[in-house]
Amino acid sequence: MTDRTQRRAVRLTVAQAVVTYLSRQYSVADGHRRRLIPAALGIFGHGNVAGLGQALDQLSDRLPFVQGRNEQALVHIATAYGKATKRHAALAVTASIGPGALNMVTGAGLATVNRLPVLLLPGDTYATRHQGPVLQQLQHPVEADASVNDAFRPVSRFFDRITRPEQLLTALPAAMRALTHVDTGAVVVSLPQDIQSHAYDYPAEFFAERDWPIRRPAPDADEVAAVARMLAEAEKPLIIAGGGVVHSGATEELEALADAAGIPVAETFAGKGAIQRRAWWQLGGIGLEGTPAVNALAREADFVLTVGSRLTDFATGSHSVFQNPDVRFASINVNVNDAGRLGATGIVADAKRALAALTDAVRANGTTTRANWRERVRALDEGWRGRRAAVLDPDTPFDFTSLPDGSDVVRDTDAALSQGQLIGLLQEHARSGDTIIAAAGGPPGDLLKVWDATEGRFAHLEFGFSCMGYELPAAIGVRFAEPDPSKRVLSLLGDGTFLMAPTELVTAAQERLPVTIVIPENHGYQVIHRLQMLRSGREFGNEFRYRDGGLEIGSGKPARLEGDYLQVDLVRTAAGLGARAIRATTADEVRTALAETRDHDGPVVLVVPVIPHADLPGAGVWWDVAPAEVSEQEAVARLRGEYEAGLASQRWYG
Repeated sequence: MTDRTQRRAVRLTVAQAVVTYLSRQYSVADGHRRRLIPAALGIFGHGNVAGLGQALDQLSDRLPFVQGRNEQALVHIATAYGKATKRHAALAVTASIGPGALNMVTGAGLATVNRLPVLLLPGDTYATRHQGPVLQQLQHPVEADASVNDAFRPVSRFFDRITRPEQLLTALPAAMRALTHVDTGAVVVSLPQDIQSHAYDYPAEFFAERDWPIRRPAPDADEVAAVARMLAEAEKPLIIAGGGVVHSGATEELEALADAAGIPVAETFAGKGAIQRRAWWQLGGIGLEGTPAVNALAREADFVLTVGSRLTDFATGSHSVFQNPDVRFASINVNVNDAGRLGATGIVADAKRALAALTDAVRANGTTTRANWRERVRALDEGWRGRRAAVLDPDTPFDFTSLPDGSDVVRDTDAALSQGQLIGLLQEHARSGDTIIAAAGGPPGDLLKVWDATEGRFAHLEFGFSCMGYELPAAIGVRFAEPDPSKRVLSLLGDGTFLMAPTELVTAAQERLPVTIVIPENHGYQVIHRLQMLRSGREFGNEFRYRDGGLEIGSGKPARLEGDYLQVDLVRTAAGLGARAIRATTADEVRTALAETRDHDGPVVLVVPVIPHADLPGAGVWWDVAPAEVSEQEAVARLRGEYEAGLASQRWYG
């Protein structure tokens, strides 16, 4: 046996050891080996510049560094990269102590909710404590060892704080296991400022190249057989495809099952694009922002198979969509808890392997759906596709009389297109290999409802956390994962989201990244305005309007935000941040702008004024958002009554 004292040692600081170790880790999935952590992103402050900053400088040839503008946005870049690589690779993100670290917490929550791998390396306050309270240190009154980094614990898949250099020997391998686990998320290794610069004699073999397999858990034969029997007994089956289908690369297996058994397939937000073939059984979105055709079928279904989804309230209409009294559920998921949603019979396994096994069982049993169910599916879907084509048609002038408040809403705007018509233009322009991104507000719901994500027109919808500010940095993450400039990366985000977090345009310009940001300018948080009108009957604080008369806080003067729409020049804002910025009002102007900027070698921002309150057709689904139970406003009492009537559709499934 070799004496550990005789092993060759390498003397490095903690920060140098972290960077060296990360540069030599690889993931292996389906026979493909790649760098697990190919780059780091960050913003330096006093809490990480002398430690990680020095190490990243010294070892920049091994781990490239991307400079950012906002720590939360950098985590979003990394999360989108993890999703675009199908969780086979992750990016590291570093920030300084205090506010820099806390800025990453929202991004960590998003990554963990969506089960996407990111490695966060926040600076932390001194472990030695010789310095007394230090800059940006939180002093907890009864937990002396607490720091703001403890806020990461509930939103991370793995958390560790390094207070001695040798702790890296177990902490870093544990972090890699968490990043490559099927149930991954944000992985946080908290690094106190002083410890980053402390040195230690690490075993040389610790820095040898290491492979981390991304496993595909195999399905249990009995579980597959049980679901196959349920499917054979069903008269009106429906499949719901979630993000797990995409992460697993199980598109072909899902298509084979749908084709073999003649089962219609609906998609969640994360599952958008899970089906790539155009076929009668390829239906589109389900739930609150799904298509009315899919939701009608869901109400009739007597068997629902969910693949790779948590089934949030948007997909199930707060447990109101599935109305057949005899409906039964089954689920394929790597997470045992998600496999049991709605009292489902679960197959706890990788989606690709489980779908292949289930398809074999279906073929062996000769299972297929009845002709009347297939005809019902075709009829409802064809009816919806006709309506879809009409609302996306950009060349038919919009009918302003269809608006809930007539044409008055367009005062102070030059909008000629609806958001639906803008999406129609983007659909017309999209090619195989292009990716469209959305996360918050109206765009993700509209894309779920009407976007054709087949034949390689990928959709990257983040609606697990629905985080405003994700879309623009996500375009950078997707572009890092897909460097081919002929494949357009486009984010669709509202003006409210853009105004919240536009600064990573500077990063895109600095890195000369071809990404396109399309902003439908509708003067407010209009999707919440719509919900507000449905639940209180009055607009308050959601549109971007001037305050008439000014605000005198404490005076009791009733000054409301009810003036004209704000005049904000989004084009000049984007141009000032380094983008090629264009304003386009008509359909032809949008077409020209998209065509002329497709080969631009940096960020493009296209601002298109769209008609406020011009929504796509409703999905016909109830949602559990309760109006006030007591109110002096007459409209609220009426809407409360409608809400309580809707409660009758809500069910418990087990």
